Amino acid sequence: MKFPKPHTLKAIAQLIGCEYVGNEDFPVLGMNEIHVVESGDIVFVDHPKYYDKALQSAATIVLINKNVECPEGKALLISDDPFRDFNKLTNHFKPFQAANSSISESAIIGTNTIIQPNCFIGNNVVIGDNCIIHANVTIYDDAIIGNNVTIHSGSILGASAFYYKNRPEGFDQLVSGGRVVIEDNVDIGALCTIDKGVTGDTTIGAGSKLDNQIQVGHDTVIGKKCLIASQVGIAGCCIIEDEVTIWGQVGTNSGITIGKKAVILGQTGVTKSVQGGKSYFGTPIEESRVKLKELAYVKQIPNIIDQLKNK
Repeated sequence: MKFPKPHTLKAIAQLIGCEYVGNEDFPVLGMNEIHVVESGDIVFVDHPKYYDKALQSAATIVLINKNVECPEGKALLISDDPFRDFNKLTNHFKPFQAANSSISESAIIGTNTIIQPNCFIGNNVVIGDNCIIHANVTIYDDAIIGNNVTIHSGSILGASAFYYKNRPEGFDQLVSGGRVVIEDNVDIGALCTIDKGVTGDTTIGAGSKLDNQIQVGHDTVIGKKCLIASQVGIAGCCIIEDEVTIWGQVGTNSGITIGKKAVILGQTGVTKSVQGGKSYFGTPIEESRVKLKELAYVKQIPNIIDQLKNK
């Protein structure tokens, strides 16, 4: 998430009430999670296990809960609770805006696009040309939808990320300030849910087709011309490369990558990243030819036991 204008390190520190290390005029251009940070971004880290990763990332401002040596060319924001202060920044730069109509006045809707009754179109949504948005679809603020997109009834684009910190008093949610981006020629079935990014975009690539009842987690990027069947659950921060086929009731771990033209057979648990151009099955996931051969061997176990008993 980029800020509307550059800010100084001192101004950001004052905004969240923390100390800083670095030139007070050090430029701050935005804030992002570690997997999408760029120069000028703030990244937060609150666990020693990830200190080095954050300090060595592309981010040039690190919001951290320990006074460590500042890497050259970077700046630090020293906070007793980086998670809380990251939320403060999101709420400041991307505050919740209550709606006052079913279709926001700030929404931009393209030529020949049809919006069926009982839809909600949030603030600053952009919908391209020749789209059909069927009844009872909800599109949260800031979503970007391309041309020739069909979204079937009951689907929801832009709900918050499922991202929580476990505190003694209960779970504390990381505030989502990102977007959903749907590229051209995408079809989204009924009752699908696509969560917005925490600070970046959840993206569905051009030409991809989603069946009914699919969940896509925050900051996931689905490539072009992918085919995804019903009841698939894709966790946050996944990368599904181009022309991947995922059959029904597949679930994934967060942060995995499925390579180009891979085929994931039904009811597979994608527990790790897999290469493209191959077919996969089972939990934990394996190449389908290997897994199916293993299952055939398992079926032979009773016969083997009987043969051993009769010896």
